[in-house]
Amino acid sequence: MVSDLCFIYLFLNFWFLDLLGTVEEILPNLPEGITVWGMNDSVPQGVTSLKEKLSTASDKPVPRSYHVASSLKAPHLYIFTSGTTGLPKAAVITQLQALKGSAGLWAFGCTANDVIYITLPLYHSSGALLGIGGCVELGATCVLKKKFSASQFWNDCRKYNVTVFQYIGELCRYLCKQPKREGEKDHRVRLAVGNGVRSDVWREFLDRFGNIKMCELYGATEGNICFMNHTGKIGSVGRTNFFYKLLFVFDLIKYDFQKDEPTRNEQGWCIHVKKGEPGLLISRVNEKNPFFGYAGSKKHTEKKLLYDVFKKGDVYFNTGDLMVQDQNNFLYFWDRIGDTFRWKGENVATTEVADIIGMLDFIQETNVYGVTVPDYEGKAGMASIILKPNKSLDLEKFYEQVLTFLPAYACPRFLRIQEKMETTGTFKLQKFQLAEEGFSPLKISDPLYFMDNLKKSYVPLTKELYNQILLGEVKL
Repeated sequence: MVSDLCFIYLFLNFWFLDLLGTVEEILPNLPEGITVWGMNDSVPQGVTSLKEKLSTASDKPVPRSYHVASSLKAPHLYIFTSGTTGLPKAAVITQLQALKGSAGLWAFGCTANDVIYITLPLYHSSGALLGIGGCVELGATCVLKKKFSASQFWNDCRKYNVTVFQYIGELCRYLCKQPKREGEKDHRVRLAVGNGVRSDVWREFLDRFGNIKMCELYGATEGNICFMNHTGKIGSVGRTNFFYKLLFVFDLIKYDFQKDEPTRNEQGWCIHVKKGEPGLLISRVNEKNPFFGYAGSKKHTEKKLLYDVFKKGDVYFNTGDLMVQDQNNFLYFWDRIGDTFRWKGENVATTEVADIIGMLDFIQETNVYGVTVPDYEGKAGMASIILKPNKSLDLEKFYEQVLTFLPAYACPRFLRIQEKMETTGTFKLQKFQLAEEGFSPLKISDPLYFMDNLKKSYVPLTKELYNQILLGEVKL
């Protein structure tokens, strides 16, 4: 119990030091009934010192009468996620989900003897549940890095005798982009656990850094399904079989990108895709695999569910992800749909970005989407806008707006000026065609601009600049 308290203390101290100043600003505006805990030696008025409470805490097990959770379905915590449907929402993480998440490292073969290196944000389910929770579950040693550093990564691994690290696809790519050095295979790392690494980066990573087993996985924070690649099959997120489908009932169905909804046949049922074809991943919601949804308005939870999919009354969780299943039943992530795309390892909610841009007085309408950029994971943000009548585009003001109110990964890298925008039959802005056209000035006659952080403005996207981006001479 004492060791657990010490671990939790160090974790919370690491987490709260940076946040206390931010919380202090909003203390006067917090409603009654909300308690804020701080880890510093001295905390501001209105904040309770957790450090002080821990110093007087008993080292005996907590009495059962003090246990708050009444069942495995009781809420454990909330994790904010875009959920592929608009603005960020608080996903309900139950005790059961937290326990499942903490078993992930164990399922990949990690033990109490492992030293696990975590550089991921702890507000993500990967870092918090799989990483921190997994270390607590195993009793393994956890090495927390405040911020990922590609140049110091392998030095840290050698210094702390790291045997396992967590990754997202971008992390592995950053490591491969580092200048080659002597002794890059001189380390004790045997496993890497994470998601989103591209096949070519996967191969390069293994060739360069040695025989490390890449344990790729798939899962959404609020989802009721996951896949785990135990075999090391490059590019795959896992493999399904008869027994797996007894536990997790899932399907891949056809999706209509123009209408932005699943395709249905004449009888109104969804349509299975053939092996080798991309399809929308959906997971059956039932007693064994419930979907707990989001806190607050039920409309957000309902938006993630599909009803009457293959028969009357059935319910499926819509992951918002397109997957491909090959002839050997290996599964591969293909792309994302809807209002969210991934960039720099983060989910970008296009609605949130569009709302921030729409605050500018010269913007009439905004359509935000992701575009593919060669040699980059995920998709870079692009905003197509319509200007208000008799208003001119202020590129510096546009730059200042997005940089001030959006996290760096969510700022649109590209800007397109249109005179009108196409909508779907349900008045949704069309994104598919715009995303297909990308940011090429060779294909697009509309004015295009690129986010230039050195000039602190958006600059015209010329053919020369476009070619420099394609060649990797200009970094995004």
